[in-house]
Amino acid sequence: MPAAHEPIHEIIRAYRAAILAKDVEGFVDLYAPHVRVFDTWGVWSYEGRPAWREMVRGWFASLGDERVGVDLSDLQIAVATESAVVTAIVTYSGVSAEGDVLRSMQNRVTWVLAREGARWRIVHEHTSAPVGFDDGKVILQR
Repeated sequence: MPAAHEPIHEIIRAYRAAILAKDVEGFVDLYAPHVRVFDTWGVWSYEGRPAWREMVRGWFASLGDERVGVDLSDLQIAVATESAVVTAIVTYSGVSAEGDVLRSMQNRVTWVLAREGARWRIVHEHTSAPVGFDDGKVILQR
């Protein structure tokens, strides 16, 4: 792995850990204050960290005793001096309190990151899933 990619891998590890721990503030801190998120579910876009925080609070609260495991595959990273782009297939797995995988779904994710001083933050996130032409249903497994 190129050394320039290591800070991006740190963000990925922190993203996975914050989701698994349902750590709202740890999760939201990965995003720039002016973040714009095009999420797959329900809302056209979230503008700014406060709006994104509210969505994350609701998501984590809805999980009850369950947790969510995250795995990124088909990862592609492009790093420049002050910005980076990450694309991947992300698998979110519902995990029981006992650690059993209950279900999973996949999304496509694109992050645009910008350097803020010594650290990187996500300034734009876009998640999506393809829609079947014949039935109009969202395809959540690759």
